[in-house]
Amino acid sequence: MVPRPAPVPDPAPQAPPGLAEKMEVLLAWGKWGVLVCGVAGLFICAGQMAIGRKNRSAFAADGATGIPWVLGGLSLAATAAPIVGVFFK
Repeated sequence: MVPRPAPVPDPAPQAPPGLAEKMEVLLAWGKWGVLVCGVAGLFICAGQMAIGRKNRSAFAADGATGIPWVLGGLSLAATAAPIVGVFFK
């Protein structure tokens, strides 16, 4: 007869006392920073496309190919909390 190992404890996540509010502020600042970077990234892509319209088609193509990357980054930032939450349920 083989002895059964003791169950491994699996407590729910809990912030240290007094740290939850500070982390919420830090995460809010991070979200704001990603939003600003996303808007700036779309502006940069649009600028590249506008500048590269005449005789610089490669520059315009670089701007166009950057748009999915910017949108992908914004989408990942928007869904980061639910994605991480899946692993803690």
